Amino acid sequence: MWSELTKAIATFDIPADWIGIRAVKENSTTRFVRDGLPQVNGKTSTVGAMLEVLVNGCLGYAATNSLELPSLLAAAQTAYKQALAASEWWIYPFRESQRPKMVGEYNSPFLEPLDALSPGEINDLLVRICQNLKVNDKIVQTNASASTNERETWFVSSNGSEVYQKILSLGTHYGATAQDEGIVQQRSNNGWQAHCYQGGLELLQTKDLWHRAQQIGEQAIELLTAEECPTTRTNLVLASDQMMLQIHESVGHPLEIDRILGDERNYAGGSFVNKSDFGKLVYGSPLMNITFDPTVPGEFASYSFDDTGAVATREYLIKEGVLQRGLGSLESQARAGVPGVACARACSWNRPAIDRMANLNLEPGNVSFEEAIANIEHGVYMESNRSWSIDDRRYKFQFGCEYAKLIENGKLTKTLRNPNYRATTPEFWHSLIQVADASNWQMYGTAYCGKGEPNQAISVGHGSPACVFANVEVFGGGG
Repeated sequence: MWSELTKAIATFDIPADWIGIRAVKENSTTRFVRDGLPQVNGKTSTVGAMLEVLVNGCLGYAATNSLELPSLLAAAQTAYKQALAASEWWIYPFRESQRPKMVGEYNSPFLEPLDALSPGEINDLLVRICQNLKVNDKIVQTNASASTNERETWFVSSNGSEVYQKILSLGTHYGATAQDEGIVQQRSNNGWQAHCYQGGLELLQTKDLWHRAQQIGEQAIELLTAEECPTTRTNLVLASDQMMLQIHESVGHPLEIDRILGDERNYAGGSFVNKSDFGKLVYGSPLMNITFDPTVPGEFASYSFDDTGAVATREYLIKEGVLQRGLGSLESQARAGVPGVACARACSWNRPAIDRMANLNLEPGNVSFEEAIANIEHGVYMESNRSWSIDDRRYKFQFGCEYAKLIENGKLTKTLRNPNYRATTPEFWHSLIQVADASNWQMYGTAYCGKGEPNQAISVGHGSPACVFANVEVFGGGG
């Protein structure tokens, strides 16, 4: 692949300031079983390249599904013409410094290749998960799924970049729906499709798989007779799997610099954060430490270089509650004049890279989970996201969870169903009063973070321990 791409760059007779080629080969599989019966057994393969051309301070893009030299040249010429035509109206003059030369390689860690089991063997495993979920006849539906993805990316440029990255990932999900007359409750393994990681097929059959599947079924039944979550203001404890969504929606999206600049306002909305807030805004309590970290082994959005070749490093977005930097690529950093990270990412070869989250993690505190809740006289513990709603400035939100426990005198007591909570982003993060330690820290991921026009669904990872928030409005309903 290297020889073809570097040859193409060398033979382009285009008077551009800079040219880049990002070639992608991707293979994916999806297996889905409902009530023990296979529903989906799919496999997709795609290959192509995105050509990016810099002319007179403006970037142009064109994609091709052929890696043959004539197709690459035609795409480069199209991108050149687009950049040249648009350069009369650029909003910021980009330079080659926004595309520095980078050379390197990244490979996902794995123990077993993604094809270590046949499709039939994977289906048999998913069928058995459904069987374990159905703990009695009040379980009216079960489901289990597994998705694999292998992506190879080659990035070359006219100024000498040569980057190769191979990412292997696997996502699993299973859950059960229970019904008793008019009451219906759902329980899943940490929320919808949250078990997404980089690695091989060793991620499919974990040590606690069968116990966990049975536990999910039992908890679905348990929720049928549980009390409704009370409506009150109280201490709220969120498990790591719900912290995943909380970080994603109320920290990740509002810190995307292209949203702050207004690029996403027409489709995905803007942000309550302003350019002038970086380095000054007290986003939350001093216990709030959020890092952008694509270097975590096995986390779903790990990489060594973003899709423009920028080197990925661990950086604090929020440190001791104070906003430090945004989720902005080299070009967004130049436009906004604020510090960012290596986060220009594209969902495929036929999309240009834009500002995206990668791994966004809440750093652990220094108390155990038991110590974190020990002084709570009254509170509610929630886990596993069920529903979410947040406004287009990422300011007001309301989230629902699958499963909850009442906290009384420092102990988890009775089970509660239909738990929800609402707040505003600054109010909520300022109410953070405890962060559990590294022994409680867990990471999850999702393949469905959507953004951009045309839309790009991309993988993100989030890690966090359980956290305690004071004086939060919680309420029941929505079952």
